[in-house]
Amino acid sequence: MRSRRSPSDTTNAEWALLEGLLPTPACQTSKGGRPEKHPRREIVDAIRYVVDTGCKWRALPADFPPWRTVWGFMARWAAAGIVGQIRDQLAGRIRRDLGKGPRAVATVIDSQSVKAAETVSKATRGYDAGKKVNGRKRHLVVDTRGLPLLVKVTPADLHDAAAA
Repeated sequence: MRSRRSPSDTTNAEWALLEGLLPTPACQTSKGGRPEKHPRREIVDAIRYVVDTGCKWRALPADFPPWRTVWGFMARWAAAGIVGQIRDQLAGRIRRDLGKGPRAVATVIDSQSVKAAETVSKATRGYDAGKKVNGRKRHLVVDTRGLPLLVKVTPADLHDAAAA
């Protein structure tokens, strides 16, 4: 078990919340599977490190599990909707703590066009004539408390109404 070193590492209280939201390991299901080689907390800490620092998966420090393992867990959890479920559960908890219902009833939608590097393929970028930006557009949907509900990235030439 690696020691806690990074500011993005989960605290004991955070891990107590997250652990129950993760799917059951395959080796503990009726279908069975291989036992996991690395503790889930280390996997979550590595994912949080990449998100916090913006480093490449391949640039994960050596004290984390191998980057391919971490990326594999993240990809499987994202494809299965686990990341969204965790976000929704934690947002619901925050909303209840604020005296609100667990689900948002009003939302705010906004977008921002950002320049894309020349290395970004032309298929995934476009020209936003209003902002005079050749790149991508990020669309965010948040509740009235600013908690993110949805993030979508499109070519900058996509109209906001179409993205919504």
